[in-house]
Amino acid sequence: MQKPLTCVEICAGAGGQALGLALAGFVHVALIEYELEYCKTLKLNRPEWNVICMDLHDFDGNPYRGIDLLAGGVPCPPFSVAGKQLGEKDERDLFPEALRLIKEIRPRAVMLENVRGFLDSSFEEYRRYILKSIEQLGYNTQIKLLNASDYGVPQLRPRVVIVGIRKDEHGIFFYPETRKEKAPTVGKILYDLMAENKWEGAKNWAKNANKIAPTLVGGSKKHGGPDLGPVRARNAWAELGVDGRGVANTAPEQEFKGFPRLTSRMMARIQGFPDTWTFGKKKTIACRMIGNAFPPPVAQAVGEKIKECLEYECTNSRCEIPFSQAII
Repeated sequence: MQKPLTCVEICAGAGGQALGLALAGFVHVALIEYELEYCKTLKLNRPEWNVICMDLHDFDGNPYRGIDLLAGGVPCPPFSVAGKQLGEKDERDLFPEALRLIKEIRPRAVMLENVRGFLDSSFEEYRRYILKSIEQLGYNTQIKLLNASDYGVPQLRPRVVIVGIRKDEHGIFFYPETRKEKAPTVGKILYDLMAENKWEGAKNWAKNANKIAPTLVGGSKKHGGPDLGPVRARNAWAELGVDGRGVANTAPEQEFKGFPRLTSRMMARIQGFPDTWTFGKKKTIACRMIGNAFPPPVAQAVGEKIKECLEYECTNSRCEIPFSQAII
């Protein structure tokens, strides 16, 4: 019987990537997260997880040497177009810590995600440095921009995913193929939640909300309240009949008129979280957790391909180790 594949997750956030990897078959032996509210959310949803609430700079990876996968979504503000895009000059850039932990842990595989801005030409030199560093540590490294809507998430959410497979592994990693069926529309995915309080306009609203959602925005600890983002994002939500200026506590009442606001539960569903996943009672923090999360279905799709690669058994005595693949 094959042993379950193990995983250490850094910058675990509210658990989007961790949940997806767990669904793909990985068993988490440690999840490292700095913010206390996020740590509480992880423990609340998965009491069995070993959540380590500490600064990543202080985390020693040596006790976890040899686990199967090191995964995480290092902070995105250094590369986000919504921020100042300071990159490696931003004190929140944790790519150097990720490199340190790869060296200490020597996992069989690495999975790191970040925002689309990481691919900007202004970060080309730093991006190549990161990818080359992972390769020099002994990994065949790939990078690709994945769109959440290609994996069933009702949202236009592009994310950069870096995958490294240790060079002594025989399996070859391939990014997951996009699903043939289209992601559901906002109206379809949220109709039952919008109709919870018997809102008379729910059916008509759902019919008109006939596209996938724009990217949910979480904001940073210093900026970003319980709303759906800046003016451009709010305008995109308005096209779907949603008031993006704030977030509601409950679904619209029976005789509600106008554009409804999303609840945090609706936001979580748009991100691909199951309704059973809770984010606490503080709306502002909950919205930030949800908006900054990596959609679980995307993490699951990538995780399944990594698992497939790691479980590959070479039956040919002359089986070759694959060379490094695309670096863009």
